[in-house]
Amino acid sequence: MANVFGILTAIVLALAAFIATKNKAAYENEISTTKEQKALLTKSQARLTAAEAKLVALPIERAAVDAEVAKLTEAEEAAQASNAKLKADFDEKTAKLAANKQKLDDIREKTEKTGDIKELASKMKATSGELEELSQSITATEAKLANLTAQGAQTESQIKASMANFAVISKGDSLPSLKTRIRSIYPNWGFVTLASGNTAGVVTNSTLDVVRDGQTIAKLLVTAVESNSASASIVPDSMVPDVTLMVGDRVTPSQKDSKPAAAN
Repeated sequence: MANVFGILTAIVLALAAFIATKNKAAYENEISTTKEQKALLTKSQARLTAAEAKLVALPIERAAVDAEVAKLTEAEEAAQASNAKLKADFDEKTAKLAANKQKLDDIREKTEKTGDIKELASKMKATSGELEELSQSITATEAKLANLTAQGAQTESQIKASMANFAVISKGDSLPSLKTRIRSIYPNWGFVTLASGNTAGVVTNSTLDVVRDGQTIAKLLVTAVESNSASASIVPDSMVPDVTLMVGDRVTPSQKDSKPAAAN
């Protein structure tokens, strides 16, 4: 009887040890799962905070874009008025040039019909002075026409450039011509400052690439812009592993298909 009781006791202890082992493994697995979920929750909260900040900034950015649209529209209207004036001047000078040429043809015709030598000499002298005056007038008129044409072409080129820049800004992107560098870094706060601002083409809420040795090592989200400086947040999970941002790193507008390069 004692042997049976001992055997039963051993079986019960073995079962208890097996159940305890299973419970410990399940507990450890639950702890690991909880840590992973907390990490995911932290990242989600960070993204949510960034999205909420961007949402708050959108009305301000829209107001800035509307103001820029009004400014460009006013500039376009002024340029169109200037072009209209230039065209009117061009037409006027062209008509004057044609009239001067007609006068010159009339003088030549009269000279050909003159028969008396002495009278012809007198007329030729007077005609020579008129021809010289007309020639100078034609030269001056042609120079003015060329100048007006150049001014019109320059104005049209400026309008096209302004409209192209506006198209980029209205999409929330920084200008493709932007070339700047990191001025200072605040790693504990997750943001940097740039050496250029809106005068160089930096646009709030646009995405920028940090480029080193021809490769993108991180991405930035512009949060505030001034005339000659800007601040930008380091986009979470965009940093190349084992790479640290440095003052002087080159910053360019983000390419839509660009991704941070893998560390060597």
